[in-house]
Amino acid sequence: MNNLHENKLLKTYIYIGLFAIAMGMLESAVVVYLRALSFPEGFGFPLKTIGHNLSRVELWREVATIVMLICVGWAAGHNKNTRFGWFLYTFAIWDIFYYVFLKVFLNWPESIATWDVLFLLPVMWVGPVWAPVLLSMVMIGFTVLLNKVNARYNRPIGKLNWTFLIGGSIICIVSFCVDYVQYAINAIPNFTWTDIFDINKNFGLKYVPQSFPVWLFAIGLACILTGILRYYFTYRIPSKRLQYAQLF
Repeated sequence: MNNLHENKLLKTYIYIGLFAIAMGMLESAVVVYLRALSFPEGFGFPLKTIGHNLSRVELWREVATIVMLICVGWAAGHNKNTRFGWFLYTFAIWDIFYYVFLKVFLNWPESIATWDVLFLLPVMWVGPVWAPVLLSMVMIGFTVLLNKVNARYNRPIGKLNWTFLIGGSIICIVSFCVDYVQYAINAIPNFTWTDIFDINKNFGLKYVPQSFPVWLFAIGLACILTGILRYYFTYRIPSKRLQYAQLF
């Protein structure tokens, strides 16, 4: 019975991994087209307007992508924890191979320190490529842990662990947004917070990233890892007890 479960789980990792790789290829293809239209000399900051209301289309494409990832997680998991895990796994594989295919097609990014626009909702997220890739690797590890711990029973993540996971994620997101927000505050006369949500503002087209707050990102990542490790040690079964339990 245990071998059947492990074989089924392995197949799920493979098939969802292939789906996520294909998603990464499709998104990289979209970016290749957009850059051919708007950045024929090569992508870089400051950004250029892509026109034809394509920026609005791009926002909705990002929303659609998240919906797709949620649906995959819901279909693959057998309880809320594993559904969350498969969402993370699909997201992580997709994100990693998005950069892999961009490297194949455009020889970009030049290095893991290259700056990229990571997301546009609710404001522009920017950061070096290594940061989202590192988070993606953590997501994959957490998915493996969730599937292992929840193989037979639903093991609640717990309020405190959720606090670490959600709080750390928010801190990481802030680390991606803070440089852009600081620029907006200084660049816009009579600044109001609603200004930063309009990606069509001219100031956004003049923005050049200055510094990534590694210390803030590290705090967020540490909080996420704390939540993951607390969850693991809460339900970890010593090997001798596990062998004994498998006899019954």
